[in-house]
Amino acid sequence: MTDTEDKSAPLCPLCDRPIPDGGGSLHHLIPRLKGGKGGPTVLLHQICHKEVHATLTEAELARRFHTVEALRAHPRLERFLEWVSKRPPGFRSKVPGKRRGR
Repeated sequence: MTDTEDKSAPLCPLCDRPIPDGGGSLHHLIPRLKGGKGGPTVLLHQICHKEVHATLTEAELARRFHTVEALRAHPRLERFLEWVSKRPPGFRSKVPGKRRGR
């Protein structure tokens, strides 16, 4: 952690990097459209949240990937998290269009 990073910033539960102010996004562990309205949420980096939704459908999230541990164990997300964990906390990148099924 560099001197300019806030040591009190929340950590992304997926990549374990600090989330800078304005760099987080709430993820419903069970999608709202699949019964998760009012259910548990986690604060993720925006880039991590976008990658989750680019990788998995709402149905997949509701059925099998409704915990942080399950998300981290998904093969594609596991590779992404290994890559992004080496980036600075404020790193942003465009996530290409939907890439599900690859």
